[in-house]
Amino acid sequence: MSLKLFRSTGYSSILAPGETRVATHPGWLVLATSLWIGFASNVALWRALISGVESGRGLGWALTAGVFATAASGAVLSLLGWRRTFKPAATVLLLLAALAACGIWFQSLPLEASLLDRGLAALLPAWPSLLRWQVPVLLLVLALMPMLWLWNTQVRRLPGPEQLGVNAAGMAAGAAVVAVSGYLLMRGFT
Repeated sequence: MSLKLFRSTGYSSILAPGETRVATHPGWLVLATSLWIGFASNVALWRALISGVESGRGLGWALTAGVFATAASGAVLSLLGWRRTFKPAATVLLLLAALAACGIWFQSLPLEASLLDRGLAALLPAWPSLLRWQVPVLLLVLALMPMLWLWNTQVRRLPGPEQLGVNAAGMAAGAAVVAVSGYLLMRGFT
């Protein structure tokens, strides 16, 4: 009787070996989140696509900046890619990237080296601009939608040594791509 009760309540499905394969590998989540931060929140890329290649620094510079941002956020997310820290860290990075994109876009700030010297507070949208309908819509698309997807996605639990290996590989790959794309940004497109 107890065995039948155990099977009928649905708890037997927890012990099924195939269900752990349904969850997404943490490496794929790091890659997807980093690509969203690097390309969807990339104001330089959207400006280059809208206005054409002839204005500004061009599409090549914007794509390289997107690769740089993707690799940097991927390295940070790989560092914090543990089960309890990944989703909160990804949420903070998505929100900061969306706020910075809103601030740069709606304040029409130029994308140059002096932009980083202004600090994060200058990149964030001003309070009066938050009352316009475009800012909440952009924040909804750039931050809230990917956060909802991220928090509703099941993450595969990996054993400790395997998770450490995945995190170390992600950090190493991110650091290598940051170095190459940073060199290209500083030397190749100036």
